[in-house]
Amino acid sequence: MSDIADEPPSVPPPSTRASSARGQHPPRRKRDVHGWVVLDKPVGMTSTHAVAVVKRLLQAKKAGHAGTLDPLASGLLPIALGEATKTVPFVMDGRKAYQFTVAWGSQTDTDDTEGSVTATSDVRPDEAAIAAVLPRFSGDIMQVPPRFSAIKIAGERAYDLARGGEIVELEARPVRIDRLTLVSHTPDHSVFEAECGKGTYVRAIARDLGLAIGCFGHVSALRRTRVGPFTTHRAITLEDLQDAWQDASQNAEQPAASKGVAAVLPVEAALEELPSVAVSRPDAARLARGQGVLLRGRDAPLIDGPLSVTCQGRLVAVADMAGGEIVPRRVFNLSGGF
Repeated sequence: MSDIADEPPSVPPPSTRASSARGQHPPRRKRDVHGWVVLDKPVGMTSTHAVAVVKRLLQAKKAGHAGTLDPLASGLLPIALGEATKTVPFVMDGRKAYQFTVAWGSQTDTDDTEGSVTATSDVRPDEAAIAAVLPRFSGDIMQVPPRFSAIKIAGERAYDLARGGEIVELEARPVRIDRLTLVSHTPDHSVFEAECGKGTYVRAIARDLGLAIGCFGHVSALRRTRVGPFTTHRAITLEDLQDAWQDASQNAEQPAASKGVAAVLPVEAALEELPSVAVSRPDAARLARGQGVLLRGRDAPLIDGPLSVTCQGRLVAVADMAGGEIVPRRVFNLSGGF
C-alpha cells in the first residue's frame, strides 16, 4: 500500500516561453489554489513526484497527498492544494479499494515484481483452493507489513534499512479488510478486489494468500480505485489536467486567479462523509477565531463527534461537537472574513 521506491524519470511540466535570447524561463508566480485534484496516477511515477508535477502545473503555493501509492501501482492519488491540506487526515482515514493481480508460484523480498525472488513453487491453485482461504482475510486480522515499507524502525524507514542489507523484522499489526473477492483466475494469475482500512498492505495480502495456499505469490499489478470519499469517476489523468489548464489559460475572459479551477474539486469534497452544520455569521466569526459555539433550541442538531461547519454555503471549519457545543479543530481561510 504505501512505500516509496527510487524516483522514476521525470515527467516534464508544460512548456513556458523563453524570457531571453539565452532561453531562460521566467519564474512562475505561485498563487492560492484551494481544493483537491484526484489524480489517476500512472505506473512508474512516485507519489511525491506526482504532487510536484501538479503543484508546478497549477502554480500552487502548497500541496500534499492523502496516502502514498507505490510507483508500480496506478490509480487514485488525491492531491490537496492550499487549505485542502487541512482535510488530508479525513481522507487518509477513509476506506480504500484496490484491484490487484497475484502472480502464483514465487515470492519476492518486496512482495511485488520489483524485488528479488526468494522462494518458488510448482504448485498452482485452483479457484476452490483460493475460495477456501479467503475467509481468513476478512474482518479484523493481524498483518505483517512488507519489509520494504515506509514503516519506521528506530527512526529509520524499513525500506531504507532493507535496501542497506539489514534484516528487517516487522511485527504484525491489526488491520481491517471489509471485502476480498476473486474476480478472475488462470493457473498462473488471479485478479482480486479488496476494500480495506488505513494501514492495510495489499502486497502483504498477496504474500499471505500464497503462503496460506502453499504455492507462494506476489503482486504483479495494482490499481487503487477508492480513497475515502474519492472514487475513479472523479479522477483525472495528468494529460487531461494539462489540457484543462491550457484551456483555462487561453480563456482571456477568465480571471487569472481562477484558472484551472474546473479541474479542482472544492475543499469540502474531502468532508462529504462527515455530517454538516450551518451556522450564523456571528457564530462563524467566533469559530474562525478558534472559539467554541453553543447551539441552543429545539432546532439544534443532535450530533456528537466530528463535523463540518458552513456559513452561507462557505466552509468555515472542521469541528468536534458534544452536548450542543461546537469546538473548532481546523479553521479555513478561503475567501475573506465573516
